[in-house]
Amino acid sequence: MTSATAGTPAPESPPSRAERIGDAALALLVERGMRGLTHRAVDEYAGLPQGSTSNHARTRQALLETTVRRQVQREAAVLTPHELPGPESGGEALVDALALSLHRYLTDHRSLLVSRYELALEATRRPELRSFFDTAGAAFHTPLIAMMTAAGSPEPERHALSLIAWTEGMMFSCAAGSFHAVVPSRPELRTGFDELLRGMLGDRP
Repeated sequence: MTSATAGTPAPESPPSRAERIGDAALALLVERGMRGLTHRAVDEYAGLPQGSTSNHARTRQALLETTVRRQVQREAAVLTPHELPGPESGGEALVDALALSLHRYLTDHRSLLVSRYELALEATRRPELRSFFDTAGAAFHTPLIAMMTAAGSPEPERHALSLIAWTEGMMFSCAAGSFHAVVPSRPELRTGFDELLRGMLGDRP
């Protein structure tokens, strides 16, 4: 057996059964809404033997948690780790990364936004899912707070909340709201983030 050539990316492994179930569940949320998400429908959509999803996630809550977990994994891949600025990178790098991420969502990953909204609304009706959903979302909030701290924010948690709220408002407006037919360019999004951060932080390094 020969080793992989140096510098050649390792081939991607096929998705696990859990990932296939999660991907099918997300696709069903986009196509049919929450009422269309059932164990049987996931089996059929994923091309799995009947009962596979029930064996993996026996209850409705377990299926929803599997779906949220896969949502988080898919969203984490929108901006790859090497593209994320470190806390020491400064405000300009943060603006660039935020604009790149938002533009990718609005051009290549709109379906992930729709499935996120379906799950968020369901979480308002299921306290047990709310807790799981919020814990998963904290994985995105904590690094942003650290970046805002490094950028010189005197109130990093409040500023991170404002930044997230502006970003999510843009996402909803352009994916499901009244501007759904409009996709701002990456430079336009960058200008928006730049204006927002300058309002919070003034001149940045």
